[in-house]
Amino acid sequence: MKKAIYPGSFDPVTYGHIDIIERAAKIFDELIVAVLSNKAKSPLFSVDERVNILNEVLGGLVNVRVESYDGLLVDFANSCGAGVIVRGLRAVTDFEYELQLAQTNNVLNKGIDTVFLTTSLEYAYLSSSTVKEVASYGGNIDKFVPPLVERLTYEKYGQLSKGD
Repeated sequence: MKKAIYPGSFDPVTYGHIDIIERAAKIFDELIVAVLSNKAKSPLFSVDERVNILNEVLGGLVNVRVESYDGLLVDFANSCGAGVIVRGLRAVTDFEYELQLAQTNNVLNKGIDTVFLTTSLEYAYLSSSTVKEVASYGGNIDKFVPPLVERLTYEKYGQLSKGD
């Protein structure tokens, strides 16, 4: 059984993330969506909120589970028995950073490989930071995130969703 991890902050989860998750779920027997708990950042959503949101929006994917982690990704991968890390690439600019991470992870643990999936063109521009910035100014984010995420994001900024 081939098990993989797709790590990220998912703050908030976007259609671009979901695109990678759905495609990786077709490649691997089991996919663990690993939500990073990074104490150095102040996220919009707590780790528990992000895990709950992901569970809700990914509910139909039977071979996908969502877990949170902190510390080194390779240590988390070991504890889960995963031999592959999935990373999404939006543009060439992502590649240098992602390659450096993949090489570092390989030095830390030779038994874990990284697989890169390019984001579908329709989401190549999309990031969680963009979603948060647009939402913070009251802009419409319905083309970037699922309806649940849209509603919860606007609530965090004390705004009504654009559909209201």
